[in-house]
Amino acid sequence: MFLKKIDVASGGRVAATTLAMWALSAGVAFAQAPDKWAGRPRPWEMDMQPPASPVMVSIEDFHRLLLYIITAVCLFVLGLLLWVMIRYNARSNPVPSKTSHNTLLEVVWTAVPVLILVLIAIPSFRLLYYEMDIPKPDVTIMAIGKQWYWTYKYPGQKVQFDSLMLDRAEAAKAGEPYLLGVDHPVVVPVNKVIQIETTGADVIHSWAVPSFGVKMDAVPGRINHTWFEATHVGTYYGECSELCGARHAFMPIEVKVVTEQQYRHWLAKAAKAYAYNATSGGATRLAALDNQ
Repeated sequence: MFLKKIDVASGGRVAATTLAMWALSAGVAFAQAPDKWAGRPRPWEMDMQPPASPVMVSIEDFHRLLLYIITAVCLFVLGLLLWVMIRYNARSNPVPSKTSHNTLLEVVWTAVPVLILVLIAIPSFRLLYYEMDIPKPDVTIMAIGKQWYWTYKYPGQKVQFDSLMLDRAEAAKAGEPYLLGVDHPVVVPVNKVIQIETTGADVIHSWAVPSFGVKMDAVPGRINHTWFEATHVGTYYGECSELCGARHAFMPIEVKVVTEQQYRHWLAKAAKAYAYNATSGGATRLAALDNQ
């Protein structure tokens, strides 16, 4: 669900695929990315982004459990196939068996997969409950998907602003990654429960940030809820993950996680720069925020 982009030239895709298969088969654990890559995809990446929330840590643990289970199943089936090929080929077994049924074997190959699915279901339901059971929020933000940008509201602070993708020149000037950087990012405090209320203004969008383990559809006429608790200060990126039209690929999400003091400072400035007019339902931009 939270796959990341591999930025390689077309001529190197075969090499990238080969390297990925080798890494998986050998069980190689690649070193963690440098801090500057935290919260965003990076070239030649083959693993999930470093987790920055308790939910994402749980998702990675569940992913790792599934990897162990599926690897064991695949190796077991491969072993059976090799054994059958060697033991029961025409040369080793010239007189084939005419057995048509084996009750014990049929019970085993029915019961064992059921037990495996039950083993998977228990942590799966626990993880789903953990994701959906939203703790008491410290900050609530409404994310409204529009074609093709996001509008954010901080209802308790009467702050509202639009967040649009930077073009190539603007991204280079601001030191932001192209196709991920935005002009007005979301700002949240570290180690606080952030509740996201998301909806769509026109079509279905989806608010997703892989490092937080968050992906929630923004459906017109409905408000969906999700949450995260960022555990590390930094900048984290995501994208609309619902095919929402011609510029779907140009609808990024940028979240800046800052200290409590920095957040309060930003909020004081945002309350003036992005004052929300409750009567008209619009946002008044009085000035551009600096040092976001």
